[in-house]
Amino acid sequence: MRSIVAEGLAKKQKDISVAEFFERNKQILGFDTSTRALITSVKEAVDNALDACEEATVLPDIFVKIQGGEDDEYRIVVEDNGPGIVKKQIPHVFARLLYGSRFHSYRQSRGQQGIGISAAVLYSQLTTGRPTVVVSKIGEGYPAHRLTLLIDTKQNRPETVQEDMVHWERESGTRIELAMQGRYVRNTKHSVYEYLRSTAIVNPHAQITFVEPDGTRTVFERATDRLPPQPREIKPHPYGIELGTFMKMAKESTARKLSSFLSTEFSSVSQNKAEKIIQQAGLGPSDRPGKLSLDDGKKILKAFQGVKLMAPPTDCLSPIGELLIKRGLRKEMESLSPEFIATDKRSPAVFSGIPFLVETGIVYGGDLPAEERVDILRFANRVPLLYQEGDCAITETIKNIDWRIYGLQQRGGKGLPYGPAIILVHVASVNIPFTSESKEAIAHVEEIEKEIDLSLRQCARKMRSHLSKQEKRVKTRRKFVLISQILPQIAAKAAEVVGKPVPSIDEVIIKIMNIVWVDDHVSFQKGTVTSTIDITNYKDRAQSFQFYAALPDGGEVVSVSPEPAERNQRYLMWSVSKLQPGEKRQLSFQLGGMAEGDFDENSLYVKGIDPVNVIGVEKWEGG
Repeated sequence: MRSIVAEGLAKKQKDISVAEFFERNKQILGFDTSTRALITSVKEAVDNALDACEEATVLPDIFVKIQGGEDDEYRIVVEDNGPGIVKKQIPHVFARLLYGSRFHSYRQSRGQQGIGISAAVLYSQLTTGRPTVVVSKIGEGYPAHRLTLLIDTKQNRPETVQEDMVHWERESGTRIELAMQGRYVRNTKHSVYEYLRSTAIVNPHAQITFVEPDGTRTVFERATDRLPPQPREIKPHPYGIELGTFMKMAKESTARKLSSFLSTEFSSVSQNKAEKIIQQAGLGPSDRPGKLSLDDGKKILKAFQGVKLMAPPTDCLSPIGELLIKRGLRKEMESLSPEFIATDKRSPAVFSGIPFLVETGIVYGGDLPAEERVDILRFANRVPLLYQEGDCAITETIKNIDWRIYGLQQRGGKGLPYGPAIILVHVASVNIPFTSESKEAIAHVEEIEKEIDLSLRQCARKMRSHLSKQEKRVKTRRKFVLISQILPQIAAKAAEVVGKPVPSIDEVIIKIMNIVWVDDHVSFQKGTVTSTIDITNYKDRAQSFQFYAALPDGGEVVSVSPEPAERNQRYLMWSVSKLQPGEKRQLSFQLGGMAEGDFDENSLYVKGIDPVNVIGVEKWEGG
């Protein structure tokens, strides 16, 4: 009897394709609600367009249009000016899941799995039954091919319904049109508009034109004509490799010797290091990689940990940069008239042998609401993360910082802060550790959380310095104005009463003030920023100290006066020696290649004097 049941169950068992799986589990890919489905579809198409343009070293010019709304059916059009796609690849790129060129590439990119855009095509097909139309042209003088596509979900294969050659004005590019059931919303954080606005912040080299269902047209202008650095592909690092992956690489390797396999197919492994690893594993350099046993693989992985290797190269990453993040934030937040914007970029770091880098920004003041929770902008490889905020390492790290010491409100010193601020965090990596296939939240990786924490604290210190500087200057200026106006009148009146000349009150003012006053001014003219710093000693003794001015990432120093004692890419340092009571000294520098708003406030520091006695600076804590 049991054998009959077993045979019956066996007959029911059959293969399913990945397309069939996602057909029944579309929520895994971010199509769980009608609102999110619309956003996800636009997101996948725009991400592909940006990647294509950057790979072809073309400044992206992207057009997004959403039409319809009748019976909740919308038509999405996304068009780019990229290199286009050759005709035979179009069906596979758009109508075949898990097909792509980036999955095996070990460098930073927006899409890697080959699921995104084909998942949008699948969702379109499921909800409307309509095919997707793709037009692509690979260059001037070539025809544009228009293909109408469906997905055969049983086979996970594209089905071309129709193909034509058409005239298209663009020199090259790709256009996708798909229909789907959805819900369009505008004035919420979870909207197509907000996704495109956020995309414009971290992709300041792109111009995005958006036409909404009601015809409203918005152009997110590019803030720079400079393309981001093209990330280079690297090999996997030994510290992050797993046994199964290692064995697969060994079996598929064309290397005839184990030493050659290790030195050519892993980053940071020289021939000398390869021989040390092999020796420590108790194997021979001439052993064939394809003949390694599972036990041999375990020995090599253990030997990897016993040999000191350099960190993987970081030119596989493409950071945005402090200046361009600031430009993006200023451009898109202009209507809020922010009082202050701080940005920071960390040096590349590594987790499990995988290189990554963190960049952050804080927008403060202006018309931002003072009593509401701060807005958090999360990004991974230049892509906005709109959903699953609570499950993300970025959010968790923000919660664990005591923002009260930096000038924001926070109940109990934990949790998300309140105040007139926006916090931005961007994580760039060759392999972002997402929590799910929908790629909306970053997993809780200790190394990543540490770098986010350090970078945010650096931005927060700049914000605190700005607020402290403003407060101290207002109080001290009031005191100075009061003293400088009232004391001369008292001295004149007293001199008149006793019939003597009006005495000098400079020494009296110095004794009352008892500070070193730093007044700085930043101006912009024709691509050049000029920073002028006046240091006046209102103490009763000569003062000597080191004075630092931080430089923005990417700023080019054109001139400095007087010549500093030390200068590098991060700061200028002057030795202020024997500044006499009442004496004023002026420091200045100019930065070239700047846009207005790139550098609008100095970050000034002192060493060798108590910063409490210096108005307008912070204590120097750098190296």
